[in-house]
Amino acid sequence: MSIKVTALAKHFDKQKAVDGISFEAKPGRILGFLGPNGAGKSTTMRMLTGYLAPTSGSASLCGYDSQTQNLEMRKIMGYLPENTPLYMDMYVKEFLLFVANTYNLKDAALKVEETIKRVGLTAEQHKKIAMLSKGYKQRVGLAQAIIHNPEVLILDEPTSGLDPNQLSEIRDLIKSLGKDKTVILSTHIMQEVEAICDDVIIINMGNIVANDSIVDLKEKYDGIGLEEIFRKLTTK
Repeated sequence: MSIKVTALAKHFDKQKAVDGISFEAKPGRILGFLGPNGAGKSTTMRMLTGYLAPTSGSASLCGYDSQTQNLEMRKIMGYLPENTPLYMDMYVKEFLLFVANTYNLKDAALKVEETIKRVGLTAEQHKKIAMLSKGYKQRVGLAQAIIHNPEVLILDEPTSGLDPNQLSEIRDLIKSLGKDKTVILSTHIMQEVEAICDDVIIINMGNIVANDSIVDLKEKYDGIGLEEIFRKLTTK
């Protein structure tokens, strides 16, 4: 399994943000990670990527432990956080070349060129990142996550700020990436999950309340839509 999570928990004083969850994500299948605000989605993703230490439990990516083998893990992982940290004073192409060089990529300039084209940044590549719209900044964030061709992609709200045309393009890109990678994405848009994902996990108040393929989950709930299932499982 590319991603394995075992009894993962994060407590902030008495608050159990994530309460001992376990799941696996498979290569070649895109996993939608869903939950209402404050359910523990971003906290889980930050623990998966090694940016936040768990209170207990473990997470591994391609066999690398997220806490004890963090450096090795980052080489095979691409991460797009909810609020992408970008160097606003750098130009798009300059920034991506900087990222490529941090991974010691061979033919870094060519890799940058290919990635810029892939995420639809060709017309924006010579602009400063600060000048870009939110949607194009999101594309830069996605570009830095995939430039080193990682085996695992963890995407937190990857389509935030995109207009309908951009949304369609990025959805197609994520689907193509998911054919040979392990992809976890978090989003509040149920239509997006149905359009992109194969499997879905729903988390509520730090606990997993659903973990299944979208097809099987709908069958369990007599064919109703994912949005209605989500409400049933996350409304008190």
